[in-house]
Amino acid sequence: MSANDRDWHPDTTLVHGGTTRSPFGETSEAIFLTQGFVYGTAEAAEARFNGDDPGFVYSRYANPTVAMFENRMAALEGAEAGIATASGMAAVNLALMACCKAGDHVVAAKALFGSCRYIVETLLPRFGVETTLVDGTDLDAWRAAIRPGTTACFLESPTNPTLEIIDIAAVADLAHAVGAKLVVDNVFATPIWQSPLALGADVVIYSATKHIDGQGRCLGGIVLGEKDWIDDEVMPFVKHTGPSMSPFNAWVLLKGLETLSLRVERQTTSAARLADLLAESDAVSRVIYPGRDDHPQADLARRQMRAGSTMIAFEMKGGKEAAFRFSNALKIVKMSNNLGDARSLVTHPATTTHQSVAEEARAELGIGAGLLRFSVGLEHPDDLAVDLAAALAASRG
Repeated sequence: MSANDRDWHPDTTLVHGGTTRSPFGETSEAIFLTQGFVYGTAEAAEARFNGDDPGFVYSRYANPTVAMFENRMAALEGAEAGIATASGMAAVNLALMACCKAGDHVVAAKALFGSCRYIVETLLPRFGVETTLVDGTDLDAWRAAIRPGTTACFLESPTNPTLEIIDIAAVADLAHAVGAKLVVDNVFATPIWQSPLALGADVVIYSATKHIDGQGRCLGGIVLGEKDWIDDEVMPFVKHTGPSMSPFNAWVLLKGLETLSLRVERQTTSAARLADLLAESDAVSRVIYPGRDDHPQADLARRQMRAGSTMIAFEMKGGKEAAFRFSNALKIVKMSNNLGDARSLVTHPATTTHQSVAEEARAELGIGAGLLRFSVGLEHPDDLAVDLAAALAASRG
């Protein structure tokens, strides 16, 4: 990556960052659909495998198209390096596994996507890692849980699905005091609206399936951080366990990055308007949107994020029945557990994304029977407003 990549505005980086070209000089990035690479001599193969020659060895380890995606994301995020993975959950698992071993301790915010909670609550303890879940918005809870022997802290901000905002800089300071790394899932904020590394985080992860693709086409994830940590801790895990990204998916995601800022900015503008519309409805008991003054952490959201994001959470007064009537009445907005798509999507977390989370834990997190998660798409906001208004009317039964 050239030094100039670091000096560009994000929009330029999203189009050009990390690009390499074959001798054909193609305009669009090439897709290198190959498992392996050939060597001119046995001596060249030996040099490649022992690291004297920095070229590619096997696409499970690294691939030219995947490397372009990794380098572009690193330039955008301000990271030294990145490793792409087959899915967002592969990135979460990879980042946490690379931070700990048997006997270590991990502290995580309670408000996590269901599969993330499974890794923290079930998978890590199975391999001898002690874990503690805390209220992510309570710095005293982090302070009480973090101790010598804590090697990683993990959080989402905004959280899935209730859009809590966690003070990344403050948690980073607490983690660093005991030598732990802070791992931040930045999916809901996107790299357009939040920069966790600049706030003190050590590792940033994305499900590239979401806004980065943004058009419902493929799976992908990425782990971003310091080069030495990526090389020494993350790369061996990838090399020997194989959670690698497909070159074709990397190419699709490179195309998605070219329009990321345009899409996210439009979606966020629409989300702010639609959050206000929902807040005015007598069928809705609460609206949670980081761009609104009534958000519980509005001041922190303004300090930490550059805008309110594409996501809205809201609670229907009539509980599950009203939430289902609302969802079933939508015409433009589709029901799906994905998010960050060009299409507006709604899901009922208690029966989908967080269905595996115990009912008591859901209640503690504020995931009630009437809660809906709304990912705002690229449709015209006037059409979405009409669709929501009709569904709100239908929700009353």
